[in-house]
Parts: sequence; C-alpha cells; structure tokens
Amino acid sequence: MSTAPVIAAVDGSDDSLRALDWAVDAARRRVASLRVVHVRQYAAWGQADVLVAGPPEAEGDPVLDEVRIRLAGRVEESAVEYVALEGVPGAVLPELGTDAQLLVLGSRGRGGFASLLLGSNGLAVARDAECPVVVVPRPGRDAGTSHDPGPVGEHGDGPAEPGPRVVVGLHADSPDDATLGFAFAEAALREARVQVIAAYPWPVQTWTAPGQILPPAIDQVAVESETRALAEGFLAPHRGRHPEVRVDTEALPGDAAGHLVAASRDAELVVVGRHRRRLLAPARMMGSVAQAVLLHAASPIAVVPPAPPQE
Repeated sequence: MSTAPVIAAVDGSDDSLRALDWAVDAARRRVASLRVVHVRQYAAWGQADVLVAGPPEAEGDPVLDEVRIRLAGRVEESAVEYVALEGVPGAVLPELGTDAQLLVLGSRGRGGFASLLLGSNGLAVARDAECPVVVVPRPGRDAGTSHDPGPVGEHGDGPAEPGPRVVVGLHADSPDDATLGFAFAEAALREARVQVIAAYPWPVQTWTAPGQILPPAIDQVAVESETRALAEGFLAPHRGRHPEVRVDTEALPGDAAGHLVAASRDAELVVVGRHRRRLLAPARMMGSVAQAVLLHAASPIAVVPPAPPQE
C-alpha cells in the first residue's frame, strides 16, 4: 500500500459526499489508504447553527460520523483515517497536499452562494496544493452551453467515441510533463484512452503599419500539421511508459478551454496543468484555461501542479 494517502475533504454537503465516493474509487485503484478530512470553521453570518467551539476531535464529529456510516462495508476500517481540523478550509486543505498523492473535493461546500459554479475553497486548493487536486462537479453541468467552446466546428461538437476517456490539454509551446504524466497514469488505472487536445490560435491576426504590404496568408493546414507534430513529439516518452494506453491526438483551432470543456462530456476526467511560478510573479497562479475548465467542465477535473524545476 502506498504511504501517501488519497485525501477526501468533506463537510457534510452533497457535493463533498460525491467527492468522497470518487476518492474511495481513486484510492482503490491506487491501492492507497484513504484519509477523510473535515475542516471545521466558525460560521459565517446567519449560520450560527454550525458554529464549532473547542479542540477538534474525529470521534463525535457529526460529519465524520456520517462518512463512517456511508463507508461501512465499502472500505476496510484499517485503510481509512478520519481527521478533524479547525480553520479556514481554503488555507488548511492545501497544506495537506504535501502528504498526499491526491486531494479530492466537491465543487461547492456548505454555505456560500449556491449560484456560483465553484466555491472559493475549491479554487484556493486547486491553486495552492502541492499534489494534484481533483474537483468533482455537481451532476447536470451542460458542457455544451456553460462555456462557449469557440470555433470547435466539426472537430468537437459531435458525440465522443464510446468508452472511458481521460482528456488532457497540451500547450505545444510549453508542454508540462507532470500534467501529461498524470493523465497517462490515470488512463492506465482506468483502462481508458487519452484524448489529447492541442489548441492553436486561429485566426492569426497580422498587424502592419499603414501603407505596408500584408505578408502572405498563413496556411491553417500547415499550422495544424505543425501543432500535431509538436504534440506527438512531446507525447512520445509517455507513450513509451504506457504502451497499453491508446492515445488520440487532436490539433484544434481557437480556444483551448472551450475545446476541453466540450470534450468533458461523458469523460472520466479532464486534466489541466497549473501555471508555473514566474520570476516577476512568484505566487502560485491558476491559469485562465484551468480556471475556465474548473468552472464549466461536466466531468471531474484534475489540476496538476508543475514538476519542480531541475537543479
């Protein structure tokens, strides 16, 4: 059994219980232990009935007691740890990622604004945790209308091929091996194919000074072919490590987030990378594509932190 657990963050909400079920399955596939964590915090205005006082203890915590009942007979007691913590979930949960191989939570928790598609805690954890974070959305998200997929055309509007899929985005200009590696490993665990989406900007806008002659038009077929060739080169090492995983690579024009959201329909998982830290922006960042996918994808979303820089 792996020493690093799969962590499920719960708060008693239906969203967190759906995430718990996903985490149970993930731990089973990884032959890993499961750690169920409830972060208790002082209630917001108007929620005094859930106010918590005193040191947190896993025994007697009503949320964790409910989880114990839910998992009875499904998971061996020796393979589950229950932890009660106190604090702000968006600050406490990311710290747990240093001792986990995966952190799973629901898209919304108790409280907050029900109309929002993703809670602030989910965004904070996905942005700050050291390990991959999986956010399990509420059922019924319409990936075809919740986010404009851009000029998908015949590539992405039709029904997906049947069978389990793990969708991953690949930026041909700056691919992230950690994101690709996670997608391939997850596909292997699920006996799924990997659907790689490499988006390229289109149409290309060319700016010229007044009176200058416009350069020759850029051939979209050539751009798509080059994007696909670059993607295949980056995928080669991952294919070698996982020869059992089938890979479908798509080079698509336009908005990467829109393509990934459209591809999330009936997918097992959509995998996106988190921004690397930059010299002038040392704080962790959530890229616009990752954030859009978190907000609108119909399937669970894995946000993978970048691999540490080589010494």
